[in-house]
Amino acid sequence: MKILYAASEALPFMASGGLADVAGSLPKAIRDKMHACRVVMPLYSDIKPELRAKMKYVTNFTVNLSWRNLYCGVYEANHNGVVYYFIDNEYYFKRPGLYGYYDDGERFAFFSRAILEMLNHIEYAPEIISCNDWQTSLVPVYLNLFYRGEKKFRDIKTVLTIHNIQYQGKYGIEMAHDVLGIPHNALPIIEYDGCVNYMKGGIDQCNMVTTVSKTYAEEILDPWFSHGLDRILHPRQFKLTGILNGIDVKGNDPETDPNLAAPFSAKDPSGKAICKKALQEEMGLPQREDVMVLGIVTRLVDHKGLDLVKYIGEEMLQQDIQLVVLGSGEYMYEAFFEEMQRKYPEKVAFTKGFIPPLAKRIYAGVDAFLMPSKSEPCGLAQMIALRYGTLPIVRTTGGLKDSIKDLGGEDGNGFTFQAYNAHDMFDAVKRCLALYEDKEAWKAAVQHALECDFSWKKSAAEYIAMYKKVLES
Repeated sequence: MKILYAASEALPFMASGGLADVAGSLPKAIRDKMHACRVVMPLYSDIKPELRAKMKYVTNFTVNLSWRNLYCGVYEANHNGVVYYFIDNEYYFKRPGLYGYYDDGERFAFFSRAILEMLNHIEYAPEIISCNDWQTSLVPVYLNLFYRGEKKFRDIKTVLTIHNIQYQGKYGIEMAHDVLGIPHNALPIIEYDGCVNYMKGGIDQCNMVTTVSKTYAEEILDPWFSHGLDRILHPRQFKLTGILNGIDVKGNDPETDPNLAAPFSAKDPSGKAICKKALQEEMGLPQREDVMVLGIVTRLVDHKGLDLVKYIGEEMLQQDIQLVVLGSGEYMYEAFFEEMQRKYPEKVAFTKGFIPPLAKRIYAGVDAFLMPSKSEPCGLAQMIALRYGTLPIVRTTGGLKDSIKDLGGEDGNGFTFQAYNAHDMFDAVKRCLALYEDKEAWKAAVQHALECDFSWKKSAAEYIAMYKKVLES
């Protein structure tokens, strides 16, 4: 098979969330299984100079977007054996960051159209274009409207992966013709609830819709999770499936991670205790081996379940635990953790922001990792925590449900709670604390955590099977 993986971000070039991890890992895993897979993404100005230096110019052409004829350059780089194409237009992409601009709708409409136009100017001829989230949801729309009549595009199939259905690319209906260049007779394809909705158009026009976990594929059929798109998804369940993400096990390896105070592995986990002591020292907490250290690394936003932590925080800190938090986001949660740190300086350490090396030290140095999410399409943090021998405490939603089984049952690798309730979360924390006090049982649980395999091997095999099914349809 030949696959073109279209994404608005990909590691190691640019990242803002889990999509970049997937786009930086899945294509490599697919290639390892002897299928061609290349990636296309925008050429952002914030890509590091050392990465830009490895790119080579391929070609340029013009892209038609409604009444505009726009310059588009294509650059190419090889990373870990995977070819990456970069779509260049300085007006749209020579800006700080990735998203959040008034014309994001126009920027990613251009990107989607440029992906297809690029295929007329490069030798690579994909059988499948695998699109991701709203930023590339117009690819199936443009393909069916403007390119199907050309021989090169006649048999191309499209897959749309929804990483988070909350973000749909919703804009005023006036954009359809003037900005996107959608003919009036095709307006129903992208119109939804009186708006232009990129994701709705992609769902309608693609051959297969995937999500990043089996449970999330079920959840988004429910209005509670779907953010309004359940009415579109219900009649299209025949092309909806869920595949749990994997993680980059080489980039998240406690045996080789240069950020850690000491290496450790399933064969020799002794270095984890050194990492715990080093983290306590770095965070200004008492260096106690006997206390359970609980970690949180997250965006401080409502759907991450932080209102539960806020509600029960005082009561939770009456237990013999230490809490290490890294993140930034909504002011009320930043203020809460800052206040807890002032009030309990020997129990709470809060670092505002996101510092990847510190995140790795937290994964390695804490004993348990708290993820009480209201919704979590997949989640990678719980898998990374297990990779570093840290037991997750999670709510059973989305990918958290699919990846974490309670230690009270068979093959358990963490602690779970179901109801979105602060006291149910607290009960899971207390069950974790009780196991921690049983040193032999805890040691066995940590050993099992280190042996858990969430590499891309299994997930890549499922993606390949899905792609083959799409080609046969």
